[in-house]
Amino acid sequence: MFIRRLSKINLPQGQSAFLWGARKTGKSTFLHSEFKESIWYDLLKTDELMRLMIAPHLLREELLAVSSERLQHPVIIDEIQKIPALLDEVHWLIENKKIGFILCGSSARKLKRGAANLLGGRAWRFHFYPLVYKEIENFNLMRALNHGLIPSHYLSEQPTRMLRAYVADYLTEEIQAEGLVRNLPSFARFIELAGFCNGQMLNYANVARDCGIDAKTVKSYFQILQDTLVGYLIDPFSKKAKRDVISTTPKFYLFDVGVANHLSKTTIELLRGTTAGNAFEHFILMELIAFLGLHEIDSPICYWRSKTGLEVDFILNDGNFVIEVKIDAHPSLGELTGLRAFCHDYKPDHAVVVCTAPRRRVLGAENGVEIVAVPWQEFLAQLWAREFV
Repeated sequence: MFIRRLSKINLPQGQSAFLWGARKTGKSTFLHSEFKESIWYDLLKTDELMRLMIAPHLLREELLAVSSERLQHPVIIDEIQKIPALLDEVHWLIENKKIGFILCGSSARKLKRGAANLLGGRAWRFHFYPLVYKEIENFNLMRALNHGLIPSHYLSEQPTRMLRAYVADYLTEEIQAEGLVRNLPSFARFIELAGFCNGQMLNYANVARDCGIDAKTVKSYFQILQDTLVGYLIDPFSKKAKRDVISTTPKFYLFDVGVANHLSKTTIELLRGTTAGNAFEHFILMELIAFLGLHEIDSPICYWRSKTGLEVDFILNDGNFVIEVKIDAHPSLGELTGLRAFCHDYKPDHAVVVCTAPRRRVLGAENGVEIVAVPWQEFLAQLWAREFV
């Protein structure tokens, strides 16, 4: 059992909210622990789903029969995307009875594409993420890289079975059940290939050829993964400097390092080498995404790549905070040609190498910018203490 210390939903009485997050990240568990007195509608229960799907007005009629004391707490509707028509009833209850709601789900895509009532700014938006470093006592990096950070997966002694079921039951069948894809076999092939695309610049034509579908469909599939919060597209940093940057092609990352490694049939045996380094980079990115999201900081994460192949992993704060990730206990300045080139051209405020070194050390400077190697544990402690961003 984990205490989600970093996820907070503080609502004034009568204020409503959407809570979005990928399946099994712990949204429902969190809401049950934080809002024990709330009235709860769980649309994963087939009887609840069917009666409200047939007659959405029952929601209004039932809540009008509830005492005002009980309605001091927000009403929770879990898996709201399953019945978009309920949002019209929610809208009426917010406007006319000042009832607050928390509307929880794994995807707003179905609501947006179906022109559902998204309450016109009446509901605040929150996002939920897999576990992060700060929420796990005795954090085990090797376990995190192999199992991933979905709570039940991290704890499991049979992570392969858990990950296989997650991919089969959610990433394919449930996405189809939500009406997001029509051709399940092609989407299933695409999901398998998505693991091999993880951390790479996207080439839609190559993926399309391997899946046997057209590039336009592949692009829509990647958008589905982004809309359902199981994938992220990281855009290149495009601010002009002396050096030309490569195209506007985004990089793709799945939302969980364990899911990505399972799809690419990867197991991390040792904390060294290219495979472990890619997983380590992915893990650090997920911490950055969760940190920015939970603190509602509007700072897009980008990567940088020049036409000559020089690259920096992550760029934040409009180029003022740059991060290179190395699964290396002894990084040297000579290995960091991409980071040095970026520092030379852009002069960021912070240039950090997140690594497995035992202690922080200054590696050198480039154009007056100090480049510092920081142990990953120290980096994450400082990140969550808001010392960087």
